[in-house]
Amino acid sequence: MRWTLKPKPEASKVKALKEALNVDEIVATLLLQRGIETYEAAKTFFRPSLDDLHDPFLMKDMAQAVDRIELALRNNENILVYGDYDVDGTTAVALMSSYLRTLSDRIATYIPDRYDEGYGISCKGIDFAHDNDFSLIIALDCGIKAIDKIKYAKEKGIDFIICDHHRPGDVIPKAVAILDPKREDCSYPFKELCGCGVGFKLVTALATKRGQDLEDLVQYLDLVATAIGADIVPIIDENRALAYFGLQVINTNPRPGMKAIIAEVKKEELSIIDVVFIIAPRINAAGRMKHGNHAVTLLIETDFNLAAQYALDIDQFNTDRREADKRITEEALVQIEKNGEQEAFTTIVYDENWHKGVIGIVASRLTETYYRPTLVFTKSGDKLAASARSVKGFDIYNALEACSDCIEQFGGHKYAAGLTLLPENYLKFKEKFETVVKETIDPKLLTPELRVDLEIDLNQIDTKLFRIIRQFAPFGPGNMTPVFMTQNVKDTGWGKCVGEDKTHLRFTATQSFDTKIVCIGFGLGDKMDLIANQKPFSAVYTIDENHWNGNTTLQLKIKDIKP
Repeated sequence: MRWTLKPKPEASKVKALKEALNVDEIVATLLLQRGIETYEAAKTFFRPSLDDLHDPFLMKDMAQAVDRIELALRNNENILVYGDYDVDGTTAVALMSSYLRTLSDRIATYIPDRYDEGYGISCKGIDFAHDNDFSLIIALDCGIKAIDKIKYAKEKGIDFIICDHHRPGDVIPKAVAILDPKREDCSYPFKELCGCGVGFKLVTALATKRGQDLEDLVQYLDLVATAIGADIVPIIDENRALAYFGLQVINTNPRPGMKAIIAEVKKEELSIIDVVFIIAPRINAAGRMKHGNHAVTLLIETDFNLAAQYALDIDQFNTDRREADKRITEEALVQIEKNGEQEAFTTIVYDENWHKGVIGIVASRLTETYYRPTLVFTKSGDKLAASARSVKGFDIYNALEACSDCIEQFGGHKYAAGLTLLPENYLKFKEKFETVVKETIDPKLLTPELRVDLEIDLNQIDTKLFRIIRQFAPFGPGNMTPVFMTQNVKDTGWGKCVGEDKTHLRFTATQSFDTKIVCIGFGLGDKMDLIANQKPFSAVYTIDENHWNGNTTLQLKIKDIKP
């Protein structure tokens, strides 16, 4: 890994903020690195408020969306809430349908089948709406590129409202309203909402027109926080406020479905990281292994006993997902080794028997292993489908756009995307994608970067510093857990490899001071030689707590070690 030390803010700014907030230099520096320069900005950061949320009517087409829904409610129209099958989509459908059902009993939900219909709005979904007399569809976390599908729906007398956050193409669909902060003609001040977040803005606008305020909508924020964590959007600006209050709901008064999931994993207080690794995979597993409807059913259920049964089913889906993920990852690694492609600028693998529901996870695993822009293909009907994942700093969406002549359909973000292509174009695409990446990527991006906020000494670490850093949460893109570096560290002599397979490293670090602090390096067992015999080394780490036998002590979570 290459270590990159972030630039230090101007000394005068550090001094001013330190005095304004009455904090030490470390805290002032960390805040400035996050763009927080004043007392007011720090107050907003440490004490998020629902007042920080932007007016939903600043979003292009919001007034038209609200007017069309109000018309549907007045005329007793049937409304179909339609969403993608991943966490962002299913939480958005659960949120929108739950709210609309407080206003009408003519609300239904629809999640496309991942294998039969694929991603986004489908003709089958539109036919379902037509056959069941739905005159309005609200699409969430999808639709921004569904030009032909919206046209098809219009021919059948069905109106569409699209709530999306993916990048639009050159042309957008002719829907009644398209809510997408990434539209070039949308002046909404925050562009990084997730799909569920865009749905929440529409609910907020509807509620405002009805004389409700944000306090009436807090109950839905457990869904929004889950989507924010799962979709890896920046936890800054209003995403921070939404995640902050959503976590409070998750930990104090979650909806029965969330409560049932948490009961299964038996964890008392969840952070956004726990949401990402505990709640989100279970919700996702429904769409990956069975059908996204199972996730929506769980999330809208009001009876806890029923929700608990649904949570058990979803937990089994997640177990099946883990097994498939492990097996396919192993097969993909064998394929790469066999083909001798480890030195290529990209990682592209294909097997027609791989489970379409887990190829995105496998792509992430391969990216971690080889640190290359990665695509994992499988057979999907008469086409090939792929999940794409990128390395930090490289826009895989743009790279796919450069290969669009080989692709049938694609969409996504800078770091994650999906696509389909015809089998006869696979080799042509593979060759072209490798060429595009080779010609456009900065070679240094092919080595994982470890960004370090600040170099400090061990004796600067205490419970007060940790207590303040903990208040920086919720952590995520745009506000990562502070990472520190310390040089000339030594093990006290009792360092050892731990864990069932001895792959982790545990030692007590000391410097040229009296300070001693326990360290744990997960997956760093192969670094044991670097700390043996009290050799000096440098370490990069985060500060954490260790709970053992009723005692709580500080510990360092080591991310990397160098001589």
